[in-house]
Amino acid sequence: MTAEAAAGATAAAGARGRIGSVALVIGGIISLQFGASVAVLLFPRAGALGVVTLRLVAASLVLLIICRPKLRGHTRGDWATVLAFGVALVAMNSLFYEAIDRIPLGAAVTLEFLGPLILSVATSRRLLSLVWAALALGGVVLLGREGFDGLNLVGAAFALAAGGLWAMYILLSARTGQRFPQADGLALAMTVAAVLSLPLGIATAGAALLNPVTLGLGAAVALMSSVLPYTLELLALRKLPASGFAVMMSLEPAAGATAGFLVLHQSLGWAEVLAIGLVVVASVGAVRSAGKAHA
Repeated sequence: MTAEAAAGATAAAGARGRIGSVALVIGGIISLQFGASVAVLLFPRAGALGVVTLRLVAASLVLLIICRPKLRGHTRGDWATVLAFGVALVAMNSLFYEAIDRIPLGAAVTLEFLGPLILSVATSRRLLSLVWAALALGGVVLLGREGFDGLNLVGAAFALAAGGLWAMYILLSARTGQRFPQADGLALAMTVAAVLSLPLGIATAGAALLNPVTLGLGAAVALMSSVLPYTLELLALRKLPASGFAVMMSLEPAAGATAGFLVLHQSLGWAEVLAIGLVVVASVGAVRSAGKAHA
């Protein structure tokens, strides 16, 4: 094989890898937002923090069984990364669930997205990324326009704080994926998050956590909102630049609006449809730009 042919094959393999990573991220986004819709339906049974506990405990058990991560052979830096990742997971989820317990799902996801959006601009070295980020921001603001009327300020503050932790999650997920094989690091971090959430969940929900129906729905939320999306994102971040991944998160409000329409019966107006188009264009443009920068 000539050098040109080898280079062409490498470029083709890289393109396929990026496309595969994009598919993983989109799958994770859809799963996460539909899981959030189911979680809202579960709040009357166990409360926001109770649902977080059910979600994290169930997800950690599933991941531990599937991954069976090794506890030996890791450095202090590895364990520090897992610990930080676990703290970010429990804090991000708790704040977001407290937010959607007070404000509409679309508005909460819109505000939370500001964290990854700022990260995408801060980590990208291409001027064009500012254009895609601005386009995504326009779509996000347009999508949340109707949901911001009479917005609960406490809920909005929770969503903004969750956005800051979401940006931290992106960085820590990428670092964990580099230090641990497969999804082992995620399984360990999820276990840390589950342990940290238990006192809060028990204090707020108590015996309601043991109700069979609540447990079943909590397990469904765990699979949809934790196991599937976090695993897919962890794998995607091994080949997709953090800047491109962060802007792709602009699809979250669109997915949230769709999930809200199908599960929570929230209608979509022309503004929401236009916003979905804007964020899709921004996401595709960001990924294409990231691919050219790393070609």
